[in-house]
Parts: sequence; structure tokens; C-alpha cells
Amino acid sequence: MKHTLKYFFSFCLVLSLFLANAQDSNSKAELAKQPTPKTEGVVPENPEAFKKVDLTAKKKDSIPVPVKTDRYGIRVGVDLYKLTRALYDKNYKGIEFVGDYRLTKKYFLAAELGNENKTTDDTRLNSTVKGSYLKAGFDYNGYQNWLNMENIISIGMRYGFSTFNQQINTYKIYNANPYFGETPTIASGQKFNGLSASWIEVVAGVKAKVFDNVFVGFSLQLKRLVSNKQPDNFENLYIPGFNRTYNGDFGVGFNYTVTYFLPIYKKKVKPVAVSKKSNGKK
Repeated sequence: MKHTLKYFFSFCLVLSLFLANAQDSNSKAELAKQPTPKTEGVVPENPEAFKKVDLTAKKKDSIPVPVKTDRYGIRVGVDLYKLTRALYDKNYKGIEFVGDYRLTKKYFLAAELGNENKTTDDTRLNSTVKGSYLKAGFDYNGYQNWLNMENIISIGMRYGFSTFNQQINTYKIYNANPYFGETPTIASGQKFNGLSASWIEVVAGVKAKVFDNVFVGFSLQLKRLVSNKQPDNFENLYIPGFNRTYNGDFGVGFNYTVTYFLPIYKKKVKPVAVSKKSNGKK
């Protein structure tokens, strides 16, 4: 029994050594079948094919750079200031539509179209003006946007034209010697039709993108009259689109707008070439 166990363990040991040797041989055969990696000093049989495969691998591993584009289209909206002014000013009703078209990267064609009904109540005169106006010009965007931002900080010019009529509601005759008291108010109702005025204005404004394609902004306007057709014995105290005249040729304006952008097409942004410094060498 003792010798039998001895032979049995010897047979198991030989069998295990044989199996280990066979497994090692199979592993070496599998490794021999795999292509050898590139090593320094070894020239492949077909260098051109090797370069081609290597370049393809580099292309697959590289991350594509996104192309930046600028959107071009029409922006239309309304002046919220004129719409809400009627809520607290009973002597005013008006509406203004605004719009612009992106002509180049920095320049925009711009226009405003509106209608106003304004009653002016002075010390001796109460009058009402009704009319429409159109302003057209351009804006220049001086703001450098980051990434896909589309905000605008602009300065521009407009030429405005207005047609309107004036009505004298009441007036008082000036009394240089009010010893016997003030003269009573006289109701008139006299109306002057076919009046007109034109002007130029400088506009500075801001538009900020708050939602997708939705912008809010405001602008300040400095105006100067070019022409002013008015009655013989009556001044145009208020001109639609120009605002109050203040007995002169200059006027000011303000608007607060909300607009919606309608994209039409896109343009790729060309990267700006940066010159390399010579590090002091000529």
C-alpha cells in the first residue's frame, strides 16, 4: 500500500509538470501570432503604410474643434415705456414698434415706427397733438461678445419724420396789468392739420439676451430739429417721435424695449491671425 501511494503521487507530479509545460508553450505561441510593437531602431518593411496607419490613429484620437458662427436676421419688438406710460399719464397714449437687421458683424440697420396722442397742459394753453412718425438709421455694436453671446452696446444715428395735427383746447390771454384779475379761460377747439417735422438724432443703447432669441434693452436719444412746419401764431409744443420741443430745436428721448430675434442665416467666424513675437530677434 505504501509503495502504491508513492507511485501515485509521483505520477501526479509528473502529470502536473507536463500540463504546466504545455500551457507555457501555448502562451508563447499566441504571443508569437500578435504583431510586434514599434520599437526604436526597427525599420518596417513598408514605411509608407506604417505612416498612414499612424496618422489615422492620431485623427481618431484628436478632439474636433467646434466652429463658431454668427447669426444674422431680423429683430422686431415694441417699446414698453410708451405702452405703460398710459397707465399713469391720462394725457398720453402711444405705441412704438422697433426693429433692426444685422448687416455686418458690427453694423445694424435700425428703424422705429410709432403713433402718439399727447395733451400738453401749460399755464395759459392746453393743446392736443395726434400723429405718426418714422425713424430710420443704423447702429454700431462696440461690444466684443464671448463665445455664443449676442449682447449689444451700440451707438447710432437716425433720421426722423413726423406728420401730425394740433388742436387748441383752451387758452388764456396774457394780461400785462392783472389789476382787475386774470382773464377767464377761453375754450377754442381750433384745429391745425397737415403739420410736419423732421430731425436727426444720436442714439446710445444696450440690448441684452435674456432668453433664447428674446432681448431687452433701452436707449437714450439726443435730437435736433431739421424742419418744423407749424401754424402762424402757434408753436408745436410737442411733436410725435421728437417729444417736447421746449421752445427750441433740441429734444431728448428714451425707450425701453423687448424684442424677438428671427434668425435667417449664419456666417462662420474667421479666426484672427496672431503674429508670433520674434523674442527680440530681427
